[in-house]
This record gives sequence, structure tokens and C-alpha cells, in this order.
Amino acid sequence: MPTDSPRNDGAPVEPDRFNRARESQAMAVLEDYAEMIGDLMQEFGEARITDIASRMGVTHPTATKAVARLKREGLAVSRPYRGVFLTEEGMTLAERVRARHRTVVDFLIAVGVSSETAEIDAEGMEHFVSDETLKAFEAHLRKS
Repeated sequence: MPTDSPRNDGAPVEPDRFNRARESQAMAVLEDYAEMIGDLMQEFGEARITDIASRMGVTHPTATKAVARLKREGLAVSRPYRGVFLTEEGMTLAERVRARHRTVVDFLIAVGVSSETAEIDAEGMEHFVSDETLKAFEAHLRKS
């Protein structure tokens, strides 16, 4: 069966599935940076590129490029001689990512994963878990 024709069983066609995965990966980077900037703003009142790069384990140019993308997307702003700040939309994104992370961690712990491993695994899963799956995790946790 060609991969670009619709399937009879309602499953997404292959290119759609892979496109969604690539889009999710690109968004995951923005989400990680928004979350980190939010954390730094809470801790220091602002996020400096040097601190972002250090905490993310990337180079200064890599952090600068990611922050530029956040700014283009309207999620962050910077001020002369100051650091980077999240916009209201950026803060909402950071809070949403934090909540997703917490739900995934709590679910993994509830099914027997150690807290250390749950934190590590959730860092990747939080970006790719669907809203449907996340709601199922939340429902399971409420029952527990």
C-alpha cells in the first residue's frame, strides 16, 4: 500500500505521523527553553543567556539561537543590558510544560518506576505524550 494514500482503518498515513513527530521535536526544544527561562526568572528575576546555556548544557550560540526563536514566536523578550524574560504566553507555555512533566513523573512513580528514573524519562515524554494519554494518566492517578 502506498504510504501517501489514506488507509481504510482510519490510522494516519505515514507522512502525517512522521511530520507530527518532527513538529513535536521542534516544539519540545521551545518548551524546554521556556521552562528553563521560567525557572531562572523565578530564581533570579531574569534569565541570562550564559545561565540558560549552562543549565541546558549547550553552547552560548545555541542558547542564543533558541532564545531568538522564542522571541520570534512571541514567547520571550529581552531588554538592553538585562536578561531574557518570558511573555505572558511564554509563561503559560512554561507552566503547561511543568504540569505535564509533573503528571508524567507522578504516573511513572505510581506504576513502579524509581523517582530518579521517572524524572529522567519524563523529560522526554512530557513533550510527546498526547492530551488523551495525559488525561488517562491523570485519571489513573486520581483513582490511586
